[in-house]
Amino acid sequence: MEVKKVEVRGDKTEIAKLFFEVEKNLKRNMYKFFEDSGITLSQSLVIATLINYGEMKITDLSKKINLSNSTVSGIVDRLEKQELVIKRRSEKDRRIVYVKVAPKFERIHKGMNEKMKKKFEDLLSKATPGDIEKIIEGLTTLKRVLNERD
Repeated sequence: MEVKKVEVRGDKTEIAKLFFEVEKNLKRNMYKFFEDSGITLSQSLVIATLINYGEMKITDLSKKINLSNSTVSGIVDRLEKQELVIKRRSEKDRRIVYVKVAPKFERIHKGMNEKMKKKFEDLLSKATPGDIEKIIEGLTTLKRVLNERD
């Protein structure tokens, strides 16, 4: 039996290229998923951040997701019209606006979570168990390397 020698690419440019190609592919697929759910990718980013961090000021939310205050305000306004988030003004300073996930979204969140899991299963359905193992190993290594830089 012939043993193939696996070449390890040390080319950081190739890693960056592959990373951006994978990110683009995932974004395209997730955009379609969220579009079918009636939520844009940007709106899903806002909601996911609020789920992870709880109620927060729009300025803090903007910093977390690296978008301008005006952009986030617009996204939040559209989510509020859909009754997916709730905005409230600070009692101490009326200029400060807090936002949190609305009960309506919390009710539909479980269903979306299951649909997203199914979507990832579908995306990876052609991968062999060996492929899955390599993907997990590679992503785990990348995560570790990136975390060591912090």
